[in-house]
Amino acid sequence: MISSAVPSVLKDNVRELIPTAKILVVGAGGIGCEVLKNLALSGFSDIEIIDLDTIDVSNLNRQFLFRKEHVGKSKAEVAKESILNYNPDISIKAYHDSITSQEYGVNFFKRFSVVLNALDNRAARNHVNRMCLAADVPLIESGTAGYSGQVQFIKKGVTQCYECQPKPPQKSFPGCTIRNTPSEPVHCIVWAKHLFNQLFGEDDPDQDVSPDTADPEAAGSVANNLHQSTDAGNVQRTSTRQWAQQTDYSDVKLFNKFFNDDINYLLSMENLWKSRKPPEPITWEAATACEGEKKEISDDVASDMEVWPMYLCAEIFSSTIGTLKKELVNKEFLIWDKDDKVALNFVTACANIRAHIFSIAKKSRWDIKSIAGNIIPAIATTNAMIAGLVVLIAFRVLAEDYEECQSIYLRQKSVHSNIILAPDFFIDKANPNCYVCAEQPYVSVYVNVEEMTVKEFESEVLKKTLNMIAPDVILDGKGVFVISSEEGETEINNDKKLSALGIVDGSILKADDFLQNYNLTIGITNYIAEKDEPLFKIDAKSEELQPNQQNGRQNGSTDKSAQQENDMEVDDDKNDVEFIAPPVDDDDPQEGTSTKKRKLNPPEDEDEDLIMLDDP
Repeated sequence: MISSAVPSVLKDNVRELIPTAKILVVGAGGIGCEVLKNLALSGFSDIEIIDLDTIDVSNLNRQFLFRKEHVGKSKAEVAKESILNYNPDISIKAYHDSITSQEYGVNFFKRFSVVLNALDNRAARNHVNRMCLAADVPLIESGTAGYSGQVQFIKKGVTQCYECQPKPPQKSFPGCTIRNTPSEPVHCIVWAKHLFNQLFGEDDPDQDVSPDTADPEAAGSVANNLHQSTDAGNVQRTSTRQWAQQTDYSDVKLFNKFFNDDINYLLSMENLWKSRKPPEPITWEAATACEGEKKEISDDVASDMEVWPMYLCAEIFSSTIGTLKKELVNKEFLIWDKDDKVALNFVTACANIRAHIFSIAKKSRWDIKSIAGNIIPAIATTNAMIAGLVVLIAFRVLAEDYEECQSIYLRQKSVHSNIILAPDFFIDKANPNCYVCAEQPYVSVYVNVEEMTVKEFESEVLKKTLNMIAPDVILDGKGVFVISSEEGETEINNDKKLSALGIVDGSILKADDFLQNYNLTIGITNYIAEKDEPLFKIDAKSEELQPNQQNGRQNGSTDKSAQQENDMEVDDDKNDVEFIAPPVDDDDPQEGTSTKKRKLNPPEDEDEDLIMLDDP
């Protein structure tokens, strides 16, 4: 046990607040472990931790709360037990669950003095950002990438939110996404590079390509191939390299393992596919089947720009396996190089086969060469420094000394500067065009209404781009229920084009996510993409229907004088925009304005099993 005490250097008011403050830590990974340790040693006595992940062997080198015997167990639960070893006198509650689950609504967040984000993916960060805005609870966001890191304070009406500024494409990815649930071409490319290293490169447990599971005994034929039991009944793991050597690098056996057996094992993890399209495994025989004339790969520029058909990917997988096996003779390992044509061909073939399995767009060799290599390692020291800054800022947040809670950036020392910790000079104010924290969030969507289906609009625009979890969408002025978060309620609309439901150029959609307590007005503009242009565009800078800023208040302000500007109504006969205060339902558990309140809290005499919908 290590002694814990409130730091004596803090002001008296902060020292009094720390023991009674209730803290939520979201994520128990690299940063989360460090944050929990810092909280436990700084006098915080009421902590809750939530994480859906389980402990993998690759976590052990930097997530110090976990040991080898913890592999396969809940990160949140093990972190709780480890922290109690530091300080058994504190109250700590663990949730092995997803923070996006509907059980953790606005009232859940309102219970906390401050929320500390230690997440590894943007979708969950966006969700926690919206929940903290809705609950009016301070949020401290943090993240690391290699030797760089950042800490950002977010408070409704005081600072910008996490989504106020556009984010560059994510360059590092959670291991579970790479191994279990890829959704973008880059996920498949990273997986293929990991596979190269597992078969031919330097062994790295962080680059395991097998399904990420905590229970090897639950596996089917794949797990039986990769695990052997000792006489004592213990499970011994056989590395991918060892298994490949035992098969003499058989191209057929390797192909069927990685692209058929492993995929079938993933399908047995049913919870992964409740809200995702499940993958479709492929065998060597199916992949090599070809109708029509076959073609050979060449090294010219034109071939680089082509996307290989599946049979060609399989053939290149086979030929590169043989070549790389020969290169490995008398060598300890090979080093992947994007300029090595054999290595690049192997990664291109594997990435495209995996992309095909998960219904992801395949890429040319040229594209894959330009994307490959963006793997940023997790550095334990970086995590520790950022976690320390998180708790230091938490002290200031508890004292409501918000003007001193500037964002802080950790960067590598360079020849141009000796500064490694660079704080902003002032806190960043909210973006008036933010489609999340503005008083009346509005966004323009440019889309081909004659081509895009309702299902595509929901998955690609609302969920993947606008980061909604369970949206309900109504065509404003028509009363047409376009999308419902209730399963099966609007399934009949999924394959219809937007125009078939009356969504045309100039239409207004009212989108509502009850879970996030988030309402968004969407203006539709018909848009036909030219060659090489995106299928749709998002613009949050439109002046139409934007929040009234004449009184100079910041976005999200809770000033009572603003209550008359909380809701928006559009008169079809006029171009004016009028703001009208919404009714407040004090009995609603989420205290939202969502139309879903009618379904979650129906009158006692209402028949819950009968829902009438107009079929347009």
